[in-house]
Amino acid sequence: MKITIVGQERIAVTVCDHASQINRAVAGEIAALIRARAAESRRCVIGLATGATPVGIYEELVRLHREEGLSFSNVTVFNLDQYFPMQRDQLQSYDRFMREHLFDHVDIDFNHVHIPDGSLRAEDVPAFCLGYEQAIRDAGGIELQLLGVGRSGHIGFNEPGSSRQSRTRLITLDAVTRRDAASDFFGGEYVPLRAVTMGVGTILESRRILLVAFGEGKAQIVRRMVEEPPDVHVPATFLQDHPDVHVYLDKAAAAELEREVCPWCVGPVEWTESTTHRAVVWLSRTTKKAILKLTTEDYNEHHLQDLVAHSGSAYELNLSVFRSLQRSINGWPGGKPASRKQAGDIHRPSDRIFPKRVLILSPHPDDDVISMGGTLIRLVEQGHEVHVAYQVSGNIAVFDHDALRFLDFASEFNTAFGFDSADTVKLENSLASAIRSRKPGEIDPQEVQRVKGIIRRGEARAAGMCCGIPEERLHFLDMPFYETGGVKKSPIGQRDIDLVAEMMRRVKPHQIYAAGDLSDPHGTHRVCLSAVTCALDIVRSDAWFSDCELFLYRGAWQEWPIEQIDTAVPLSPGEVERKRLAIFKHQSQKDSAPYPGNDTREFWQRAEQRNRATAEAYDDLGLAEYAAMEAFVRWDGSAI
Repeated sequence: MKITIVGQERIAVTVCDHASQINRAVAGEIAALIRARAAESRRCVIGLATGATPVGIYEELVRLHREEGLSFSNVTVFNLDQYFPMQRDQLQSYDRFMREHLFDHVDIDFNHVHIPDGSLRAEDVPAFCLGYEQAIRDAGGIELQLLGVGRSGHIGFNEPGSSRQSRTRLITLDAVTRRDAASDFFGGEYVPLRAVTMGVGTILESRRILLVAFGEGKAQIVRRMVEEPPDVHVPATFLQDHPDVHVYLDKAAAAELEREVCPWCVGPVEWTESTTHRAVVWLSRTTKKAILKLTTEDYNEHHLQDLVAHSGSAYELNLSVFRSLQRSINGWPGGKPASRKQAGDIHRPSDRIFPKRVLILSPHPDDDVISMGGTLIRLVEQGHEVHVAYQVSGNIAVFDHDALRFLDFASEFNTAFGFDSADTVKLENSLASAIRSRKPGEIDPQEVQRVKGIIRRGEARAAGMCCGIPEERLHFLDMPFYETGGVKKSPIGQRDIDLVAEMMRRVKPHQIYAAGDLSDPHGTHRVCLSAVTCALDIVRSDAWFSDCELFLYRGAWQEWPIEQIDTAVPLSPGEVERKRLAIFKHQSQKDSAPYPGNDTREFWQRAEQRNRATAEAYDDLGLAEYAAMEAFVRWDGSAI
């Protein structure tokens, strides 16, 4: 297959719409190599990676083994890295990760599996690393190496500053890497400070390299890796020196590449409504001019002559895009009743049904108020019947000290009101003891998980009622896939889907709002949205469904690109403050959340700054100026 290098790119790149396409392509290439070597009666030597990125690839390899007879009996594996110190069976061990996701499900010979040993004494690691390098040479070298890339630019655990010639060694982890790993260890303070990793030089000796990246969080480092010169501060850029490397990205991870930001600068494009909107918004931002001030010269000087020719004139083009964006601003997200319409009102969504039944599906117990709290308040105040269904319990995101505080309250309450029976006291003591004795990284007992789930429920009720929603319209689905007690979840099952479908049939909504964070292929938000779309297939034939539409909101980290937004709900300063108060009701997530991701801001700060930035983006384009905006995209029925 001939690969064409696009624009400023220095490495061959394939961008796919969905993670599943990448998983199938990469697993297919690995499988083809394994089969080719088997046909030659030779061993196939591959290098494998860990983390969220390759999980879908390993699932596809397991499927190929079970359904299409792919054998791993001739495969020799060398894994990239391992935390140090780390026991082989520890929850976060990469030995355990590889067994759970691949090795235990195929016919691989464990005598040919090599993973850096994190259980050694520090003084024994140098000799082990030399032996690891020798084992790779003895096996004939790695034919195909699978990689991910960290936000710090690391490949393996080769952090910024790693030499192009570096070999397998013990390395100190970068602060960004440790912060990104915090959720796996139930807190950043428990992440090991060091790791054993193949070196950059070791990786580059592989005969072919496949690197995979998903999500907006990787977009910036992907751009540096693909479009900027090799730099010791971004070890992934050294891949440009390799003669046979291929990068697979989803749309989100590719979002900052020139081909995605301004494809008209790279080559001819098809001028659809979507690409036209993207181009005009891009030009407005690039020139720092409001849309209606853009001139023919602006278009000509920025590779957009064809767009003007296609549209007729710059004036008509500007006006068309401006009016489209203007229509997306809507202070009546549920529609305006006929009695409130006034002469001169611009087009609004259908008002045939008013008031509406609205179902907001919130993956975690706080996503509703964080992501669309202002719109939620607006829907309630405008007279709609609003229901919120919390899809998962969120129990792993509660600190131990919060659980102990609530147990102390329960004990004091029971004593004060005479409920302190011997069994009650015994249970309280047992739960407190279980929390205090749990080692870092261990999963809570189920009883403790229930306590933490109850805490999240209480906070969600308080936030919902702060927004004006009666308690009987707050629903807790507790989808089973989530209830593992750890960061790793079970695969989505039919019961998960049925719970969402039953909720829909109970409410019979005219509008559904769901979290549309599609960039993370393994996150809770994505799984929850998959359950939503599967549930829609179940209820599609119901009579009420013909009047229903689904809107997607984003989480606390990113916002929809402005040219994709179907509805932007403006918020007043008072509504912003009321939304903040609702977020504050989630006290267990306040100040410092257990799993903050790669953003150190509190959730209310992220939400407010994101909403303010959306409003400023509209203002910069020359539209009305508001304090804040929440944005939504209408689901088009495409696969998740």
